[in-house]
Amino acid sequence: MSSAISVDKVSDFRLGENVRFDAWLYSMLMDNNIAYGMNPDIVASQEQMSFMVSLARNQVYLPCSDDTFKLLCRPTPPKELRNQYNRSWRIIMRLVRSFTPEGEKRRRILQFCRFRFNQYIAQHTLIPSRLVKRMTDLVLAQGNQLDDPWRHLRRISTRRQLEMLGEAPVRDNLAAMPEVTMADSIATARRMLNYVELSRLLCLSAMSRPWIDAPPSVESVRLAMDMTREACAHLRQFFEASAVKSGTVLFLCDADGGTVFDLSVANSLIRMGHKVIFAVKSGFFFYSPTLEDMELDPAITRMLGEGKVLHEPRLSKNELLRQLREHRLVVIGDGTRERLNLYRVSVTFSRAWKEADLILGKGWRVADVLMGSSHQYTRDVVCYWHDDHGFHIKLRRHAECAHKFSESDIAAQSASIIEGMREARQQGRTVMFYSCVIGSIPGETSTATELVRAFIDNLRKKMDNILIINPAEHFIEGMDGDDLMYMWEQVQRSGYIDVWRFQTVEDIEESFALLGRKVPPQWSGKDSTFSTGCTKEMRIALDVQSKNREMQIIGPDPQRFFRRGEYGVGKYFDASIPH
Repeated sequence: MSSAISVDKVSDFRLGENVRFDAWLYSMLMDNNIAYGMNPDIVASQEQMSFMVSLARNQVYLPCSDDTFKLLCRPTPPKELRNQYNRSWRIIMRLVRSFTPEGEKRRRILQFCRFRFNQYIAQHTLIPSRLVKRMTDLVLAQGNQLDDPWRHLRRISTRRQLEMLGEAPVRDNLAAMPEVTMADSIATARRMLNYVELSRLLCLSAMSRPWIDAPPSVESVRLAMDMTREACAHLRQFFEASAVKSGTVLFLCDADGGTVFDLSVANSLIRMGHKVIFAVKSGFFFYSPTLEDMELDPAITRMLGEGKVLHEPRLSKNELLRQLREHRLVVIGDGTRERLNLYRVSVTFSRAWKEADLILGKGWRVADVLMGSSHQYTRDVVCYWHDDHGFHIKLRRHAECAHKFSESDIAAQSASIIEGMREARQQGRTVMFYSCVIGSIPGETSTATELVRAFIDNLRKKMDNILIINPAEHFIEGMDGDDLMYMWEQVQRSGYIDVWRFQTVEDIEESFALLGRKVPPQWSGKDSTFSTGCTKEMRIALDVQSKNREMQIIGPDPQRFFRRGEYGVGKYFDASIPH
């Protein structure tokens, strides 16, 4: 890339300010296969990304630290970037040697890896973590390795972790009463003990790799846990304040493993009153736990207890919240087999992030991405890790503009609307719900709102003793498509709808006539069957009608709706119909 581009904070860049930079950046996104336009089936859209990252207009998110991006922007690869690439090479070589015995097959795979590696780094646009992912796929394919090559190694590790929990160095230090002044109340004592326990378990989790490799003494564990508690001191107020109010924690695992110890942290959080979403990998990523491990590894299943493993990669908001109501610990796959990459995570993971109150990330790899980037996130993030300099823990507050609508917030909004419907029923009025195209034509949302308001106003003049519920009149600032669909489903299933009307071509033509305008080409022939939101609502309407046979459904034939699938994630406009 031209050295004319001065790189400081990645978050400061905006598309459209420098044509040369825009071209290079999009090329880099393509090289890393994180350009949504090139692969929308596996790369997160801007709307899905907005669940996790607070992005301004024309701002681009990158799944790496600012420092790494600066290195990628250099005209020639600097030493620091070459060192990162060389580390990636050593990781791949370790993988090859771990499952391929000496001989011609190993030599062939190594030669192939060397050839591809040199190709990939020639233009130095690959993010090092993406290079590891790509090379890992190639190695496993070349070695005809259809199964997880490190499953056995992870089983050995988790079994050892479970044993360590019962051995004196760990057991006694975890259980020891802290040498602190007695609290002035039971509530204060409980918060203090929760904080001490959590800091000790964070230490155990962070130290899982070195302590498994070299069993520690009682004294070394005590010193490490004491030092960790001191390192956590600046976050004590944050942790204790969080303990007063139950919340949802999204826990991110690490490639160094330590899953049994991580679940100990999760169980501690649950005892404090929180719910935990435990995010693991959806396939092989070295010592990182996988969805399969969570169900088949005996040591893990013992720690998991009554926790629920969810395999669906595209859970709806409704289903995710239902699972969290029924289970205080749920396990999800993040949709990837690589270091944290928000472009490639599953819809379920994105929604889990959105529903969480805190993101708790383990390991320097997660910290490098979340703490090393100047981008702002939609939720508070705490990362902890251990390196040659000791234990580290950092808090990053969410973006000021990010707001979470809790389940209770949304329920309050829907309850208010339902109460109005109930009162109308008691007064003998007919309750009509009007489903219409609002955001199904990109760039036409304001026009759609104008049309439906004109139509509903006219309908109210023509019809007597009726309450018409129109979503366009109940827009809540800050709610995205997911929140709104969740809210309206509660209203729609309330049992108070007498007539459910779906927008027709004739409705749209009449609406433009009421506004004194001709129907523009982009609106010609459109009706509610062109809306994935209305398609979802038609499915709900049919389900409600099966339980309330008196409810009328007016509009296009229901079968015309079902060309479309799920509505676009977080969008106000539709996903296109697949060919």
